[in-house]
Amino acid sequence: LLQGGRGECRHETDHEELFRQESYFHYLFGVAEEGYYGAVDVGSGKATLFVPELPPEYAVWMGRIPSLEEVRARYGVDEARPLSAMADALAGSKLYLLRGFNSDSGNECAPAAFPSIESFERDERALHPVLSECRVFKTPGELEVLRYVSRVSSQAHVAAMRACAPGGMEYQLESTFLHHSYFHGGCRLPSYTAICAAGPHAAVLHYGHAGAPNDGELEDGALVLCDMGGEYYGYAADITCTYPVNGKFSPVQAQVYNGVLQAHQEVIKAIKPGVQWPVMHRLAERTILRALVEAGFLRGDVEAMMAAHVGALFMPHGLGHMLGIDTHDVGGYGPGLPPRIQEPGICKLRTARTLEEGMFVTVEPGCYFNSFLLEPALE
Repeated sequence: LLQGGRGECRHETDHEELFRQESYFHYLFGVAEEGYYGAVDVGSGKATLFVPELPPEYAVWMGRIPSLEEVRARYGVDEARPLSAMADALAGSKLYLLRGFNSDSGNECAPAAFPSIESFERDERALHPVLSECRVFKTPGELEVLRYVSRVSSQAHVAAMRACAPGGMEYQLESTFLHHSYFHGGCRLPSYTAICAAGPHAAVLHYGHAGAPNDGELEDGALVLCDMGGEYYGYAADITCTYPVNGKFSPVQAQVYNGVLQAHQEVIKAIKPGVQWPVMHRLAERTILRALVEAGFLRGDVEAMMAAHVGALFMPHGLGHMLGIDTHDVGGYGPGLPPRIQEPGICKLRTARTLEEGMFVTVEPGCYFNSFLLEPALE
């Protein structure tokens, strides 16, 4: 039994934020609206939605209230019943409820709750690891949606690149991306807050937040990093690219860019089922260090640098992560899975698993010149 998400207002106001369904509930039921519960009989596979009973005036403000049969047909379940009938419909059942921690956020899934739930036999531990593992391996239908949203997002990145010119603003690239992905691809929401970071802003990994809202100028001679992805039917894209504001790399910029590009290409060439994801991270790190030595930024033996974790000074993040209904999708760490490696840089890797067919991961090596990391290292 899963409980769907609930809508929220902005702080203490009556401003309703646009609802986005809870990810596990979306995975099993695909319901767009808030307030639903959903049950799947483990023995038979029969799926039932329990539909909130809305007051008549809902239709005035929000549109016609669908019938139970319309709900059943829209979401492809076996049965749709009113929410008030849920306790009786589930009577005598053992309830498997979703409780478990997200290894990226550290937050816990809240299990379904309703007034008479204390009278039911309940298991709050078995479901979470099983359902998370289901989400790790994408179905052909999921892959089709992920390819679509990635293609739309790629085209939106190209539109932003064409709009980029000295004297413009970072937020104009964000705006171009959001417009293109929605207007041409139907992606109403981005999968995460856009990062459009020019010049020194590009060294800040999650620039673009409320305190630094992509409001810098695109200066001639600077590089701009754009990390943006659309969301379609709840599935995310995650694409990062870097290019010169004026359209032409300087020789030094080109050396660094080509080093990161080579790291990306080396990983793409090596990635396959049976490969350990930390090995791919170290491959990217090693390739970037070689490029920095060749460009004169570093001196010494690359393997000695690897042993001393010098790569973490320039790539202080993981190579990539699971991607799906969430940008940082579930299944990275958990019971029975390889633990997080407690070393600089690679400790940020969001999974240490061996790759298997059907997994969907991002490949996004990076090389950052961040003074908060480099200055202490130089001292």
